[in-house]
Amino acid sequence: MAREIKNKTLLSTRLANNYGGWIYCDNCGENIGNLCYQTYDNVEFKYTCNCGNQGCMQIDFVDSEDGNESTDEMITIKNRLSCPKDNEPMITLLEKKLKTYDVKITCKTCHNTYTKSKK
Repeated sequence: MAREIKNKTLLSTRLANNYGGWIYCDNCGENIGNLCYQTYDNVEFKYTCNCGNQGCMQIDFVDSEDGNESTDEMITIKNRLSCPKDNEPMITLLEKKLKTYDVKITCKTCHNTYTKSKK
């Protein structure tokens, strides 16, 4: 079932679909990641692409719940950053194509908010 978006901001960034799928840098057109459709409640992603472009993405939904800040780290399963509580993939970031990034994402199931950065 499709979710109703409350807020969506894409700056110098493009998504393959409305609130998920492949993430592209608008400057060079490179695929820089993938956002899983059904497993996140909200996401904030800021990055600098290898081409020098700085972009960001913020998405949340009408039914999003406030997340609980977690000190746990996301686990990596088949290149996907996943929730350590239920092993569900939330986002894939193609690190070799990104100079820097900060991501903050909330799991739809457990409502924990996880962060990860590359400086």
